[in-house]
Amino acid sequence: VQLQASGGGLVQAGGSLRLSCAASGRTFSNNAMGWFRQAPGKGREFVATINWRADNAFYKDSVKGRFTISRDNAKNTLYLQMNSLKPEDTAVYHCAANIRPWGGSDESQYGYWGQGTQVTVSS
Repeated sequence: VQLQASGGGLVQAGGSLRLSCAASGRTFSNNAMGWFRQAPGKGREFVATINWRADNAFYKDSVKGRFTISRDNAKNTLYLQMNSLKPEDTAVYHCAANIRPWGGSDESQYGYWGQGTQVTVSS
């Protein structure tokens, strides 16, 4: 089972990026999915999660209105559209699959993790 995140890069403040997370080895269509991030010298933090039916999403306060999480279960792929990026969004972004169909910000709920993709926002 593998979760492969991609789409990171270097962008100026105010710019946009779209992250993707492709799952292989099994389907996660019945699992909630999430994005977490880890900035240099800091612990990993929750960013966003979406339930299995993609009809409910939950975000970290600081990204609300700027980030949008979505999924395509037919493609077994998770997305994170990031707009109006800020330097403080700089981090390695990881995708993760929850062990349940719905979930929240608790890392312990997530049983599968991808290796991450670097997002760097310059000021």
